Amino acid sequence: MTKEPNMGTGDKLRRAATLIVVLGWPGVAGAASTITGTINFNGTPPALRPIAMTAEPVCDKKHAGGAPNEALVLGPGNSMGNVMVYVSGGLPAGKTYPAPTTPVTFNQDGCVYKPHVIGLMAGQPTKILNSDGILHNIHTLPKVNAAFNRGQPATVKEMTTNFPKAEGVFQVKCDVHPWMQAYIGVFTHPFFSVTAADGKFTLSGLDPGTYEVTAWHERLGVQKATVTVAANETKTQAFKFAVPAR
Repeated sequence: MTKEPNMGTGDKLRRAATLIVVLGWPGVAGAASTITGTINFNGTPPALRPIAMTAEPVCDKKHAGGAPNEALVLGPGNSMGNVMVYVSGGLPAGKTYPAPTTPVTFNQDGCVYKPHVIGLMAGQPTKILNSDGILHNIHTLPKVNAAFNRGQPATVKEMTTNFPKAEGVFQVKCDVHPWMQAYIGVFTHPFFSVTAADGKFTLSGLDPGTYEVTAWHERLGVQKATVTVAANETKTQAFKFAVPAR
């Protein structure tokens, strides 16, 4: 057997550099591309009244002056919160993404769902908490998955469910407190993001390619964009929503 000659420092550096080039060559690049951006509201936002909760004194005490209406959450420069942004087309054919085993937490606190908009993967457990110490009834309204409709009395602090099939964003409501609403999106991949009030989103870990990206808002509808990213590239895509003209 021929023994490989000892390599000096220069040879080792050259071999390492060659390895880096090969790993970065198209066709063997890893999934390290990113689409990022900001969601903004265009125009004069409507004034939304706080949610009155006098019918439920336990929750009313948690909100001085009423609970904020989360149907339109704005930050500096009219950036928008509670917008679900996700890859809706262009993922590599046949590639699968395992669902996390860590549950997504969905809390009822002050007769408000926290968070208001949730993204999760199909089969990922969802932990439903009751932090109010009163009766709630969680009623999901999916079209593909089976509906979840269960009462959660004060003695039941936690329940768990999951949604095994991917589908678009659907509504969740409380049959006891009609003002309580939230939204859940279920995906077969991890490329989704819900914006905070700063309106920012990031979809990372993508393969190089051309993708359809969808931005969803509960009142202002859906917008789509086509974004192409190269290996290890970050592309920026902005979305602007407005109240539809009458």
